[in-house]
Amino acid sequence: MKVGLNRAIKVILLGLILATASHAEVQTRSINDGQLIMEDIPDIPQDLARDLARYQNVRGASFTGWTPDSNSIFVITRFGDVDQLHRVDNPAGARTQLTFFEEPIGAVTRQPGNSILALTMDAGGNEFSQIFLFDPAGREQTTMVTDGVSQNGAPIWSRDGSMFAFRSTLRDGKSNDIWLRSEQNAKSDRMVLESPDGTYWVPSDFSVDGKDLLVLNYVGNSDSRIYLLELDSGEMRLLAGGPDKPGVNLPVGFDASGTGFWYTTDAAGQFRQLAWQSLQGDATPEFITTDIPWHVEDVVFSEDRLRAAFTVNENGFSRLYLMDPETREYQSVSGLPMGVADVGAFSPDGKRLAMTLNTAQTPSDTFVLDLHADATRHGEWERWTYSEVGGLDPTTFIEPELVDYPTFDSSLGGPEAIPAWLYKPTGDGPHPVVISIHGGPEAQARPYFAATYQMWLQNLGAAVLVPNVRGSYGYGKRYLNLDNGFLREDAVKDIGALLDWIATQPDLDQDRVAVFGGSYGGYMVLASAVHYSDRLKAAVDIVGISNFVTFLENTQDYRRDSRRAEYGDEREPKMRAFLERISPLNNVERIAVPMLVVQGENDPRVPVSEAIQIVEALREQGQPVWYMNALNEGHGYRKKANRDIFQQVTLLFLQRYLLDH
Repeated sequence: MKVGLNRAIKVILLGLILATASHAEVQTRSINDGQLIMEDIPDIPQDLARDLARYQNVRGASFTGWTPDSNSIFVITRFGDVDQLHRVDNPAGARTQLTFFEEPIGAVTRQPGNSILALTMDAGGNEFSQIFLFDPAGREQTTMVTDGVSQNGAPIWSRDGSMFAFRSTLRDGKSNDIWLRSEQNAKSDRMVLESPDGTYWVPSDFSVDGKDLLVLNYVGNSDSRIYLLELDSGEMRLLAGGPDKPGVNLPVGFDASGTGFWYTTDAAGQFRQLAWQSLQGDATPEFITTDIPWHVEDVVFSEDRLRAAFTVNENGFSRLYLMDPETREYQSVSGLPMGVADVGAFSPDGKRLAMTLNTAQTPSDTFVLDLHADATRHGEWERWTYSEVGGLDPTTFIEPELVDYPTFDSSLGGPEAIPAWLYKPTGDGPHPVVISIHGGPEAQARPYFAATYQMWLQNLGAAVLVPNVRGSYGYGKRYLNLDNGFLREDAVKDIGALLDWIATQPDLDQDRVAVFGGSYGGYMVLASAVHYSDRLKAAVDIVGISNFVTFLENTQDYRRDSRRAEYGDEREPKMRAFLERISPLNNVERIAVPMLVVQGENDPRVPVSEAIQIVEALREQGQPVWYMNALNEGHGYRKKANRDIFQQVTLLFLQRYLLDH
């Protein structure tokens, strides 16, 4: 007994010594005009920064709208520090910059029949977006039309352009109500829908006469509902979904006649289908895409509603279709490069369709498709933007291979396999591995171009594995819900199964593996370090959740209820105990791997306190931890100066702990 007691005292004293030393020896400096705080992070070698410069000057150009005459397009791209609005007048033409803000531009919607644009923009990544009106034709000063304090978004115009609806927390700072504003009268703002329960309410489309509004109520990732709102009376009618029929129902818009509406829904199976439903009486949906066993994603209609286009997510790749809304006939578009496509919009004259396309070897660029008189037929593609890739040769960029692996319960009724994207460097292995885990949790890793991955492949010689663990979007609603509530750690076990799979691959080095992820992916990094530190060499946690209870208590009011729907309600004793038990912060003594923690001071989703508490806990037990916090960023780094340093620090960290140990 005495021997054990003496040993315990020694352990306690050693812990105190390490904690005192770690706190006393924290080296702190700031860069980027004092906006980026670096703790215990070594100076970045000049040759490393030089080697990465070309990768850090890759940019994209995402389509965001047409000019009223159908001759030019608007794109969002970056020529300075942040993304701004540009106009392009012809294929491969110059990008003329129109806005010059210090913050990146968010959503952009054009007033019908006019050149005026509604823009959203926040400050320092705080996501309290404001709505601005901007006339790119007159270059008049941008006017902020919201209060500058509340959280606003999703502006949509009426068909005649006389008013727009938007989502706002103006009433109480936390409820997502719907407001209406006359474009001509700033004093005309009125709340037309008061959120009764704290969930998201978002405007979707105005009827032709402007008297009705199609509305989305987002309750959670597997429960969204569609309502018809009569603007004068405030009366609402449930059209799709509801507490007795939970599922994903996302409105697209009214049809050409105004007697029905289009939406996507998973009511008829595992995947979201395009559907039409009458507004008359208790109508039932007409499912259009029943022969497509994948999610229908982006759906757009021409201004006259006589043409439609939609994309389908086929195992991560996009397939584009054109549809005749009257006959319901649709045809896939040929010649589209394999990648991820976001359908933008039909031109106002209905003769062309613009979209953003991203492939594993090219960053996002804008393409335009010529259309025939037949709504399902098309002409040739034209590429309107050619984004720079920092002087690199895009043919050298490595494309990923789609692989899958069995997981712990594959033979017990769980997923048959977990899909993953494998980027493998050239040359003989075994290669060190970086496992990159997406956020969400209901996001999906897809074969996007990623300059960061190409940087690791070339400069570390590391393979990159990007899994879609259970809970990921794109594989049906059962797969999506396999990590909900008390099943949360089953997704972490999918990472354990991936480590098992790596050990079976002769060209991958099971003894040199790092994990990397942001937001929910940051939680997965921390949880993986808790469970698999003996199989990892390094971990990079970006704006990650370290304790589910403190996260739910401190995330912004306007999003708390939707997060409870996903993670569980911490106010319920049984769920609270479970969340406390699985939280990495409460298991920090099991983490024995060097950690890089990255945070934005203004993060409204995962507050900075989540990073601070895990950094402090790791230091108290003498664990190596590098910490960086950007004072002018939120949920991820959007400013180039900060993003560049983050990428350089990450590479230096992986060089030191993944390659050298």
